[in-house]
Amino acid sequence: VEVHTLGGLTKYMVLFVIDYATRKVEIAGIISQADGKWMAQMARNLSDPFDGFLKNKRYLIHDRDPLFTQQFSDILGAVDITTIKVSPRSPNMTPFAERFVRSIKSECLDKMIIFGESHLRYCVEQYCNYYHHRRPHQGLDNNMIEPWPQIKDGKMVLEQQLGGLLKSYRRVA
Repeated sequence: VEVHTLGGLTKYMVLFVIDYATRKVEIAGIISQADGKWMAQMARNLSDPFDGFLKNKRYLIHDRDPLFTQQFSDILGAVDITTIKVSPRSPNMTPFAERFVRSIKSECLDKMIIFGESHLRYCVEQYCNYYHHRRPHQGLDNNMIEPWPQIKDGKMVLEQQLGGLLKSYRRVA
């Protein structure tokens, strides 16, 4: 599992986690001014034993952002998750996260005018829904991460999200 920040969005930081095996992305949080306390809370949320994204995970890879404090690592270490910092200036060591950032920016955020935190949350949530259920992934043999049930015979319909910015087709009964 890898944790990353999606920076450069006006004044907001988006913290996301991606599972290497499935490519599933979880938005851990969005905030305008991140600090160590907020990151510690995100670590507690992610490592929750009942519904945390890191449940049953052993490793967490993250970049060298100073927000990933020792307290962040200690909270995860308490539930047997080993944190691993990547080498400096090496985006090739986090390819899935880098690709997700490139995808969400080029397919969605670069084409939108974000009007505030709630609008950013909505756009990111809609994109993640599209990313998981409708977008094919080359690394998964052009399959979706969590595809909707497919019907063999039925009318083909266009589904649009974010005002037609994200489009996909599927069959309906």
